[in-house]
Formats: sequence, structure tokens, C-alpha cells
Amino acid sequence: MNLNQSQIKSYHQDGYLILKNFFSKAETDKMYSTALVDDAMRKNALDLNDQSGKKTKLSLWFTPGNDIFGYMTRSERMINAIQPLLDSDAPVCHFHSKLMQKEPRVGGAWEWHQDYGYWYKNQFMFPDQLISVMVALTEASKENGCLQVIKGSHKLGRVNHGFAGEQVGADAIMVNNALQTMPLVYCELNPGDGLVFHSNLLHRSEANLSERPRWSIISCYCSQSNIAYAETSTSWKMPIEVVPDDAILNWKAESLSLADFLKKENDPALKETGWEKEVKVK
Repeated sequence: MNLNQSQIKSYHQDGYLILKNFFSKAETDKMYSTALVDDAMRKNALDLNDQSGKKTKLSLWFTPGNDIFGYMTRSERMINAIQPLLDSDAPVCHFHSKLMQKEPRVGGAWEWHQDYGYWYKNQFMFPDQLISVMVALTEASKENGCLQVIKGSHKLGRVNHGFAGEQVGADAIMVNNALQTMPLVYCELNPGDGLVFHSNLLHRSEANLSERPRWSIISCYCSQSNIAYAETSTSWKMPIEVVPDDAILNWKAESLSLADFLKKENDPALKETGWEKEVKVK
């Protein structure tokens, strides 16, 4: 998928871009059914408590393989969509992907944060060369806790982050100031829709108190020129081997059990620094 100039301008102005019908119903159905039945997702899921004690669940891996989600991550349409949005002509690399699993009635909230609030600890140098793409596997609505963004907040630069429950959350005063200055947008998505967003965009999601699940896959990318001095994985510096768009439906897929999943104890973003112990997010 090649973006037009209006879409590119909108991304740089707003910090995010919604791509309707980014993946077909057949592709999305296949990805969702794989996520449900592949036991690797359950075995490698991380539980993170929000401030109320509700659990958010995610499975995160680094190297995009020859599985269904690896094909999605490496698809020609995906790379064509994000290449012109990164502030670099260097090759696109894959930092990590994660399956977000918000179950009915129990799926916890994600507090206000910037992705670069986490990735700053990995010591990536250039936030403009970091980008995320969320693909909805189920409907995402206000009722089941869709992503909320503060439009244009990526222009604030990185704000201070501390801990909110077991999550990393943005400074509450700055968030409140941003909400008084810029529009709050609920990014409601249909299955297969894509949401592209900048690493400094402030975003959050409510707990899922509905009767319907909200599952999505988020792939995070960086330019090869964006060095991460404190990141121990290696996919972030390896140019993506692009696959054709029909790979999801037509290529043989491996199990996700072969993926290099993140272990909770190995995530530098979840370790408190000295100043964070003093400045908790309220």
C-alpha cells in the first residue's frame, strides 16, 4: 500500500493515521484464529496490572519469522506504508511485535503513555524513526476499550514517565495539560483496519468491560540508522526481508513457538530507575 501525500501530511500533523481495510477479512480471520489456537501465545503471555489491579495481557516477540504474523509484519503493503513516514532513508527494521489480548469484562486498561517512554530506556536515539502499526483482529470500540490518542501530542517530545501499576505511565500533569490543549480521539477500528502512530504520541485504552474481546496485533518498526545502545535483541538492526502481500493466505506458516518471546524479567522498560522510584505516576 502506497500512501498519498495527504495521508503523509496527516500523519506528521496528527501523529497517527487510520488505514481502513488494511488487511482483508480472510487475512484477518486467519490471523485471529491462529492467535486463538497457537499455544505459544498463551504460554508466553505477560500479565501487567493496571492501577486498579485489572490485568492487561500481551505476548511480545522480536524476530519476524515465517509464521502468520511474521508474514503480516514483513508484507510489502506494510513496509510501503511506513517507509515514507520514518524520518530516514535507511532500511526499515522490525523492533518487536505484540499480541494485545483484552478479554471480556476482565481486560485491564493501558495508562496514558508514549511508546518512547518505554523505548527511551532501550536508548534508541531518534523517536522520529520509531513507528507502530496496530492491526485490529476484532472490533475495537469505545465499549471494549479501543485506543485513545491525544491528537498532535507527538509534537510535545518525550515527557517524563513513571510507574502506574506495573505499567509505565506518562506524567499526569503533562497529560492533563495536553488534554486541555489538543483533541482526544477514540480510534474505533473494524477487524483488518490499521492504526499507524508515532512513538511520542500519547495514547491509552480503557479496561474492557464489555461482553466482547478486543484483540489486536501491534508491530513496531525503526530505521536501521536508529541505534539502540541498551537493547539486547538484534532484530531492530536487521533490514526486513519483505514478503509478497499474498503470503498470509498462500504461504505455509510455521508455529509461533519458534519465536523469540520477551520474558518479563528481561524488559528494561519495566525496571525502575532511581528517579522513577521518587516520581510515581498518580
